[in-house]
Amino acid sequence: MVLNIVLLIVGFVLLIKGADVFVEGASKVAAMLKIPQIVIGLTIVAFGTSAPEAAVSITSSFKGTAGIAIGNIIGSNIANVLLILGVSGMIGTLVVKKNTYMIETPFVILISIVLLVVGYLGGNISRIDGCVLWVFFLAFLYYLYRLTKKGDDTAIDDIPELDENDRLWKLVIMIILGIICVVVGSQVTVDSASYIAKEFGVADRIIGLTIVSIGTSLPELVTSVSASLKGKNDIAIGNIIGSNIFNILFVLGTAALVAPNGIPFANGFIIDGIISIGAVLLFMLFIGKDMKLKKYGAFIMLVSYVCYIIYIL
Repeated sequence: MVLNIVLLIVGFVLLIKGADVFVEGASKVAAMLKIPQIVIGLTIVAFGTSAPEAAVSITSSFKGTAGIAIGNIIGSNIANVLLILGVSGMIGTLVVKKNTYMIETPFVILISIVLLVVGYLGGNISRIDGCVLWVFFLAFLYYLYRLTKKGDDTAIDDIPELDENDRLWKLVIMIILGIICVVVGSQVTVDSASYIAKEFGVADRIIGLTIVSIGTSLPELVTSVSASLKGKNDIAIGNIIGSNIFNILFVLGTAALVAPNGIPFANGFIIDGIISIGAVLLFMLFIGKDMKLKKYGAFIMLVSYVCYIIYIL
């Protein structure tokens, strides 16, 4: 048991560091090839923050532990809003951009409802459902592209810049090592989490909603808290809302496309999905007329997350 707990931690470290190394290497190679920063930001860097969730969910789909696959996504989205924005809002003053509040946040609610409907009606997330999610995803990418064309560069994440020490062969090695770490990390994480779940008689769904979802959300936590401390409010909030969109559309959509028989959608996920929608509505409720997240609102969101964890356990 102790060994598997250690392996779970090692898996998380490999996932997070692997994704970071991959993004840095791939972004710099793309810059060397004169690919526009907008394209790099909307693809490589944006995918990077969702790489841990993607690796775990896709691996879980192949290994038949669907509860971890879907639980990881829904659990991460709940943690992103209630836990991470709650912590960030308590530390600093979070200001929400108008387009984030009026368009991107409601879009999270829309696609969360779509996920619930297809999961409830079909009993699983099929390849056709995966295609539907990918259509939404491509539409979102086009929306981000339009934002950047209008000069709104906060729609993308910070992009690593080249320096005199960067060499193509070094960057290629970074990319390969990053991919290896993500792949191995996802295998270790899923296997150890599944073992722990069986030992304690806990369902895969619960493990996915708690330990795995929080672990794969660590990059978002670090990014948002750091951005909040530096006063970069738009990055702190945009990082979370964007991550939730990527998790549902890109991660779950891709997992559904590659899963041999789709991803079974347990009835318990209906309640979890509704809570994830409620979390976003709660966030929107606590945005004042000055477009700032109220401090007491951030505290209530944090308490709500603790209550949710107690509820599912």
